[in-house]
Amino acid sequence: MVKVFAIIRPIVRLLMKFYGLSPQIIETEPGTKIKVWMPSKLKTETKPNIVFLHGFGADGIFNWLSQVMALSSTYAVYVPDLLFFGESITDKPGRSTAFQAEVIAAALKKAGVKKCTVVGLSYGASIGFKMAELCPELVEFVVASDTVIEFTESLSRVAAEKHGFSSLQEFLLPTTVEGLMAFLTVCNHGPVSMPAFVAKDFLKEFYNNRKERAELADAWVVPDNEVKPISLSQKVHLVWGDDDKIFTSQTAEDTKRQLGGDTTLVYIKDGGHVVQQEKANEYNVELNKILASLHTKSKDA
Repeated sequence: MVKVFAIIRPIVRLLMKFYGLSPQIIETEPGTKIKVWMPSKLKTETKPNIVFLHGFGADGIFNWLSQVMALSSTYAVYVPDLLFFGESITDKPGRSTAFQAEVIAAALKKAGVKKCTVVGLSYGASIGFKMAELCPELVEFVVASDTVIEFTESLSRVAAEKHGFSSLQEFLLPTTVEGLMAFLTVCNHGPVSMPAFVAKDFLKEFYNNRKERAELADAWVVPDNEVKPISLSQKVHLVWGDDDKIFTSQTAEDTKRQLGGDTTLVYIKDGGHVVQQEKANEYNVELNKILASLHTKSKDA
């Protein structure tokens, strides 16, 4: 079988080097290591810090490649792999979004990040909300896409059953080419095409640590009667694919209402759940507008 990603990964590494990023392994405590793509320290001193948190498929850099290329000249960009994705691991039992948030925050602080804007997608955005709640001294602003503050049992059940899956785990952790294509079809607005040999290599490359990821999926879901209101001190911007089949426009409006305050919401036309990839140009335009606005105001304050 052709190992497609064995060829692609060195190319991505060279591309990221061109944009000023290199991968670092940061040990937050014994037994817990986080891989972070990050700029050299010399290049971060005068730039605002942007942290990208990925969703439940692939790893950090493959989720956010287009955004790194679009933003790295203006911002100090950090792209961690969440625990049990890519090369980030722990021997601790924590699997909750709060545990993920605490570990990522600890890694960023060890990397020298004192303030940052968190940009998250789906599962990563849920972690971004938790980071903002737990570490307000670190997180200045949040930009979240296609996500929920709390992924309730009822919402997760509807999301899975609506698309013919028996459980959230079956949807998030495909084991076959057919399952992967079904997952990608739900996540995109337009048609998805991938040769079988590429799909097989994708499954092998990005769907390891299955036991731990199943535990992450379980921990992401909150019993309906345990949902707590959230109150964030940070400004939040929501950027949504208008054809997200998982977290629909109704979820977007509900999330905006739950966050309250001066939370904003913008839709990307013909964007699906992975809007930052499917509509990368449009997404990057909106993200640049938001970040420019936030950091211009921050300088003036």
